[in-house]
Amino acid sequence: MTEDQNGLESRASADVVVLGAGPAGLVLGNLLVAAGIDCVVLERASRAHIRNRARAGFLAPNTVRILDRHGLADGLRRDGRSHGTCEFRTGDGRFRLDYGTLGRRERHTVYPQQNLVSDLLERYVGAGGRIRFGTEALTVHDADGTRPHVTAREPDGRPVRWDARYVAGCDGRHGAARRSLPPTAVRHRHDHGVSWLGLLAEAPPSLDAVGYAVHDRGFAGHMARGPEVTRYYLECHRGTPADAWSEERIWDELDLRMRAGKYGPLRRGPIVERGVVDLTCDVVEPLRHGSLLLAGDAASLTAPAAAKGANLAVLEAELLAGALTDTLRRGDAGALDRYSARSLAFIWRAQEFTQWMTGLLHALPGQDRSGGSFFQASVRRARLDSLRTSLAHQDWFAENYVGV
Repeated sequence: MTEDQNGLESRASADVVVLGAGPAGLVLGNLLVAAGIDCVVLERASRAHIRNRARAGFLAPNTVRILDRHGLADGLRRDGRSHGTCEFRTGDGRFRLDYGTLGRRERHTVYPQQNLVSDLLERYVGAGGRIRFGTEALTVHDADGTRPHVTAREPDGRPVRWDARYVAGCDGRHGAARRSLPPTAVRHRHDHGVSWLGLLAEAPPSLDAVGYAVHDRGFAGHMARGPEVTRYYLECHRGTPADAWSEERIWDELDLRMRAGKYGPLRRGPIVERGVVDLTCDVVEPLRHGSLLLAGDAASLTAPAAAKGANLAVLEAELLAGALTDTLRRGDAGALDRYSARSLAFIWRAQEFTQWMTGLLHALPGQDRSGGSFFQASVRRARLDSLRTSLAHQDWFAENYVGV
């Protein structure tokens, strides 16, 4: 890294500058380093923050296969837990789907995302990968040319310029990559009109399954994250502050919606994390703009009802790494030209199932929370009944639930 003539701006370079050290950025960085490609990861947060940032924990079978294929699965193979059952609770009763025995007979691996990120970071740094923590990417310049560059701010506030051949935007929907998109980029956005109060409780799981409760007062969800930690969700009114509900009210509402009086009490514990999530989806098209390419949440955002986000990120990172390797090591740009179309095919399929799942679990806008119109409430009830009784419907659900 060098300083310019007036000593104010540092300047550095890499063949590929990766923005963001989430699953997409770190999988991409690992695969590029393994291919002998010069790259650097710029991450605005601290090392401690990304290692402890709690996110989703359900890894699809294809995600595990990708990580296995590249020697990145040691941690999840050691500490991950196989999971293949979900339970639906409604006013008509409850039923369980052992989706690991349906469809393609595949199961999820439960492994907290912060653990996966820690594994990927350790492997990347151990292999000699460069990463700059506390460095905020501001803008991607000249992406339509052959020598793009990224302006960024170092931890001490000094400006820095990173010259590159390609920039991989893996820095989320509010990152520099999206802010730098040209006017020709198309952003598709859909708001489901539903909000969740997302909760992390220091409490053992109360079910040996993912729990989906459909209730007149709104949706409630139960997802194990480990033997002593459980993720819960409560549907809430749009605009509800994260701290609006006391812990006692939260647990009482979870008991009510999950019908704990009928099916057994929930194991309570301190709520250690909470936040409100608005269920929205968006997709950018295309994912390539000259030398700027998008992956992960910068490429698309799915509502969390179907747990597709991290799995799409890993898949896109593998596709992008292969395409960049072909281009930079072998002079073959064909895969890079096809990257956007290939990734978008997976993204739109994930969006379709996410929308179906969101409609299954909620009274959507145009309906009131008690079910709205009799017609809409009856359709939702029939959909749940079909899922409970139809083997063909169950096989379809299983294939899409674990797939990307």
